[in-house]
Parts: sequence; C-alpha cells; structure tokens
Amino acid sequence: MKIPDYEMSFYEGLLREHPDYIDALIPLAELYTSKGLYEKGLDVDLRLSQLRKKDPVIHYNLACSLCLVGRKKEALTVLKRAIRLGYSDFDHLRRDSDLKILQGDPEFEKLIP
Repeated sequence: MKIPDYEMSFYEGLLREHPDYIDALIPLAELYTSKGLYEKGLDVDLRLSQLRKKDPVIHYNLACSLCLVGRKKEALTVLKRAIRLGYSDFDHLRRDSDLKILQGDPEFEKLIP
C-alpha cells in the first residue's frame, strides 16, 4: 500500500510547532519505517525513547529501528530493556521481520521464553 507523502508532511508540520507531541511522533516513526526511511525512523524512535523512558513498546520499536539500520549490538541491548520494562508479546517478537538480524543469535534466543 502506497502511503501518501502528505501524511508525513502533516506530522512533520505538527512537530515543527510541538516537537515533543507523542501522538505525532509515533505515527511519523511508523510512516518513515514503512517507506524505508530507516534512519529518519530511528531518529524519531530515539526521541520517543527519551520522552517515554519506561514504555516497553517504544523501546521495542527502537530495537526494531536499530536492527533496520544494522546496529545489532545496540538493538539487542534495547530489546532487553524493552522486555525488562514489560514487553511480553514474544510471538510477535519471534516473527517480526524487523528483527531479522537478531534471529538465530544466542543472546536473542535467550530472551524468548
């Protein structure tokens, strides 16, 4: 499904006025990632992780973004943090193609009950 660029422009405009607006940052990160703009998605996920330091889903998404840009070691560290914070959808974690570079890694496998 092709995502119109005006959606990204809309969220980017909101963030120029309100840079910490969580409800714009979350969908913008998803849009960037879905369009293959992984570095931009990572930047937004890093920002979100600073705004929501204890949110397990935000940290899970950050781990995914780190994987998508090839930062495997950092991704594993952040994924561990997400699980410590309460992320528990291990079925999704096993199947998530964003985490492909971690799959088969012994440290990754130890995280999955």
